[in-house]
Amino acid sequence: MKLHDMTQIMQDTARRGVGSRRWQQPVYEHFLPPCNQACPAGEDIQGWLSHAQAGAYEQAWRALVANNPMPAVHGRACYHPCESGCNRGSLDESVSIHAVERFLGDEALKNGWTFEAAPSTGKKVLIVGAGPAGLSCAYHLARQGHAVEVRDAAAEPGGMMMHGIPAYRLPRTELQQEIARIAAMPGVTLTCGVKVEDLAKAKADGGFDAVFVAVGAQLANHLNVPTGDGKRLVDAVSLLDDVSEQKKPQLGRVVAVVGGGNVAMDAARTAQRLGAQDVVIVFRYDKDHMEALPGEAAEAFAEGVKIRWLNVVDHFGADGITVENVTMNADGSVTPTGETTTLAADSVVMAVGQHSDLSLLATTPKITVQKNDTVAVDATTLMTGEAGIFAGGDCIGGARTMTTATGHGKRAAHAIHAYLNGETYVHPASHTVVSFDMLHLPDYRNAPRRTQQERPLTDRSTFDEVTAGLSEREARYEAGRCLSCGNCFECDNCFAACPEQAITRLGRGKGYEVSLDLCTGCALCAAQCPCHAIEMQPEPQDEHATTGSLGEPIAPVDFKVRA
Repeated sequence: MKLHDMTQIMQDTARRGVGSRRWQQPVYEHFLPPCNQACPAGEDIQGWLSHAQAGAYEQAWRALVANNPMPAVHGRACYHPCESGCNRGSLDESVSIHAVERFLGDEALKNGWTFEAAPSTGKKVLIVGAGPAGLSCAYHLARQGHAVEVRDAAAEPGGMMMHGIPAYRLPRTELQQEIARIAAMPGVTLTCGVKVEDLAKAKADGGFDAVFVAVGAQLANHLNVPTGDGKRLVDAVSLLDDVSEQKKPQLGRVVAVVGGGNVAMDAARTAQRLGAQDVVIVFRYDKDHMEALPGEAAEAFAEGVKIRWLNVVDHFGADGITVENVTMNADGSVTPTGETTTLAADSVVMAVGQHSDLSLLATTPKITVQKNDTVAVDATTLMTGEAGIFAGGDCIGGARTMTTATGHGKRAAHAIHAYLNGETYVHPASHTVVSFDMLHLPDYRNAPRRTQQERPLTDRSTFDEVTAGLSEREARYEAGRCLSCGNCFECDNCFAACPEQAITRLGRGKGYEVSLDLCTGCALCAAQCPCHAIEMQPEPQDEHATTGSLGEPIAPVDFKVRA
């Protein structure tokens, strides 16, 4: 017989969870929902959804615009990566976050809800560019009391939101209203039709304390495609800009679009609305390497746009566009095969990327312009090599999306605020992300996702908006599908599960309190918390506790009994 077999009873009394000595205790904590983590604008999505499901729409909107001042715009045109991260997608379908955001944005416009600004600090900031990054930065700086002047070379503000996203995705009325609400904030001056040629001079002449460069990427990249006389070769950026200005470019009956990103899809769908009867996209990679988001491509294909995979353009001549088949290599490059095909085409639209016009930085030698025509910035503060000059949005590269630019504007505003106060901005640490397997969902309600109505395919010959919004009832229902991942929503599961009655309600919105005089550390509360808002943490060690030879308590602590 082994020694430990002879002492089994004593060992059982000393192991964790046995006897009257607690070895762990529950702690209510805040975790990071995956939707929040995935949002490039840093929205507290779970937070504003909780207000929306309670019907407190203005409160929900104000929680939303604490991070993003244009919810009616983003609810329509954002690619909503938040929904790809939503844990609800592992149950049935992700929450339609963008649809609820759109509803709140439209409610604010309908009811005239306005922004608040802090008292003036006496500081002045110049923002170059009135796109999503510049407007977001202006908004957040104004909320902190700084005077902001936004200058843009275009006749209308909005950047690529106005000049690059077609109206069938983003109607101009809501966009203009949300921009106007920012421009109406105390301390904000918006000037269009004025190009900043020399940044250093503009900063000095205006007496600005800081500058944010958000010029976007509105110059189209080009490919060396030989073109015959009289053939129309246009770039997608110019095409979309012309259409936004109510012009009607004549592309002909058959249009080829070169590229495979989201801009290519927009250009193809725009060409159809301009009267093209046949639109084909020419893309150098295969379907698995498509650059456009699947949803954007699906919309284009549903409307009749065709695509030729693994093709590159050879030349554009009298007979049309000649394309060559290629094969993909393991490193992502392509190899020509010599096999060519000529396709009928009246015009070719080039959608092969954009770059920024950074000529305004010529007199600021400390600012580094990188080989890919992007501005080098500090990853945390977005400050350039020149003190007091910051940059963000498409001109610093990365994911060139509207929502990413909006997030850059917010971060730059926080960094500029710190700089104006003689401090250095430190981005706050993030909480632990709650994955689906961390949730405790033994029972949940089946709640199918509400879908937004779309204009029939046979009725998409104009630039009228394709997708409709949710009704008030649908939006509130959709918000209620949120699982509140990682954050307590006061469901009372822990309160009901505690066998020692150690948990006390503190009142609506205040959460719960654990009495450690009563808690045994059994962890039933944590096991019953559906959203993983409770963590069991080790009991702090008592250096003065008396233990026996096996580590067992000689004089165990007696727990109180609730009267």
